[in-house]
Amino acid sequence: WRQSRHVLGQQTKLEEDRSVFQSASPVTLADRAAEFAMREMISTHFPDHGIVGEEYGVKDIDADWVWVLDPIDGTRSFITGKPLFGTLISLLYKGTPVIGCIDQCILNERWLGISGQESTLNGIPIKTDGVTTLSDAEMYSTTPDMFQNGHEISKFDDMRNAVKAPHYGADCYAYALVASGFGADVVVEADLGLYDYCALVPVLEGAGGVITDWTG
Repeated sequence: WRQSRHVLGQQTKLEEDRSVFQSASPVTLADRAAEFAMREMISTHFPDHGIVGEEYGVKDIDADWVWVLDPIDGTRSFITGKPLFGTLISLLYKGTPVIGCIDQCILNERWLGISGQESTLNGIPIKTDGVTTLSDAEMYSTTPDMFQNGHEISKFDDMRNAVKAPHYGADCYAYALVASGFGADVVVEADLGLYDYCALVPVLEGAGGVITDWTG
């Protein structure tokens, strides 16, 4: 899967009103091909369902059932050969995520969360193993550059200084580590799109975790 940027067909996607990190993000042929394939399967098997995808936008957003797709969350990891990206798939019912999947195809790891059920990693139930004080917590963020100047970076700095240690660069994989109780305790991020977080909600909540916005 590791290829040069020329083989991957790497391009830059520009987005206004985003953080420094998100305003110019990479996209590859693999991102688009994966989402196209998922959309085709959903349209064939669930023609009445809506779809929200990072690469191809919105279809029937007002439907009761809506799929939210991020074909490669962590494209920067993907294009630089680091296997910490993942595919995020979520199913919403009337706006609430009821199914979430975090799939890491290189490591053959798949986290599944279903509302009201225990979350699993490759079919085995998982549970968070968080600490009780921030001073003992291992914290992840994709990058400090995703926080806007002012309120966001100020609050992030407070968190970074309060925890035992900050770590960077895992994208959706960091949330999977928290859900699994593998030593990561908290993820702090900003400027996420719908496709960045919907799949994470059932996985984390089904493992005993909590996911909130910045106001709690």
